[in-house]
Parts: sequence; C-alpha cells; structure tokens
Amino acid sequence: MASIGPKLINENADSGNARGQLIEAASQIMREGDTIDLSLSELSMRAGLNSALVKYYFGNKNGLMLALLDRDMGNIVHGLGALVAKDMPPEEKLRLHIGAVIDTYYAFPYLNRLLMRMVRDSAPVEAARIADLYLRPISKAYEDLISEGVRAGKFRKIDPQFFYFTVTGSADRFYSSRLVLRHCYNQDDFNENMRDRYREHTIDLIMRGLLA
Repeated sequence: MASIGPKLINENADSGNARGQLIEAASQIMREGDTIDLSLSELSMRAGLNSALVKYYFGNKNGLMLALLDRDMGNIVHGLGALVAKDMPPEEKLRLHIGAVIDTYYAFPYLNRLLMRMVRDSAPVEAARIADLYLRPISKAYEDLISEGVRAGKFRKIDPQFFYFTVTGSADRFYSSRLVLRHCYNQDDFNENMRDRYREHTIDLIMRGLLA
C-alpha cells in the first residue's frame, strides 16, 4: 500500500468530510453485504479515498467500527431520551419507540451485531464506555417508561430487562434473516412494504402483551 503524506491527507479531509465519508462507506458495505466485516481495500473503493486515511482519522479499522457505532447508537439514545421527556401518554411513547426501532434496524441491520462485537472485542475500559453511553441509558429509559405506564394504570407490571431483549430481538432477528427470507420465502431482500407491515405487526404484538 502506498504511503500517504500530509498534503494528500489535507486534500481529502477538505473534500466532503473524509471522516464522515469513511464512516458512511463502512455502513453501506455492512448493510448491503449483511455483514460486520469489511476490508480496507473495499472501503477505499466505496469511499473513493485512500485507505490510509482510516489510520489517520480512527487509528485502525476497529476505531472506525467504534466511530460507526457511536454515530448510529448515539442517534438512538438521543431520540429515546427526547421521547421519554415528551408530554404524551406512555403507551403512545412506546408505540412510537418500537416503530422507530424497527425502522432503525431496517436502515442499519448490522447494528446489534456490531454493538455485540464491539463490547466483546474491545478493551474493558472501552466496553464499559459503550455500556455507559448506550446500553444502560436505553435500559433506564425502558424502566422509566414502563413504570410510568404502570402508575397510570395502562401497563401490566413486566420486567424492563426482558422488555429490552424483546424489542431489540424482534428487530435484530428479523433483519438479520436475509438468507431465511431467500431460501424459505423466495424473496431476495426486505423492502419498505415489508418493513411497514412488520412494524405494525410488532407494535401490535408487543403492546397487546404490555397493556393492562
């Protein structure tokens, strides 16, 4: 691989946010390939940038993966926090949230697999950071939402921890089953119509089990 000098780095950095281009290219490769693995050469071709910029911006490929996780999970945690703070019935909040989870995993089907890999493969300090930034806030938001609904007489008392796995699992398992879709149902990929129908199906199924 040819070395890259400061001049080339500066030119690429000034051209359309090279750091963001690399993150988005990694996201596209993972989405389209239904994988959380990628090669630097493939990334370079997709982004139209020298692969040495990965080291410049992220340190290594693992740093790039963490940056992608921070981008996608940061949006989820921010959106959930804003939803919890809204003045609306708790059941409406959860309907909106479950729908948003289904839509998010449709856009980023690799997300839970990437999250688990980063927690598993990162140093303990980094794994703890990921948990503190993303896993614990989501779990706390679920606990708050369910408690709010129970107090209002809208929800049955259920375990917020199990609710987390139910919501996340329903989205992750569906969108990580492309091969099942192909070989059992003769359909190559998910589409927006299927996403919309699955969103309504999942909201209805989960909320029927939750409502008092």
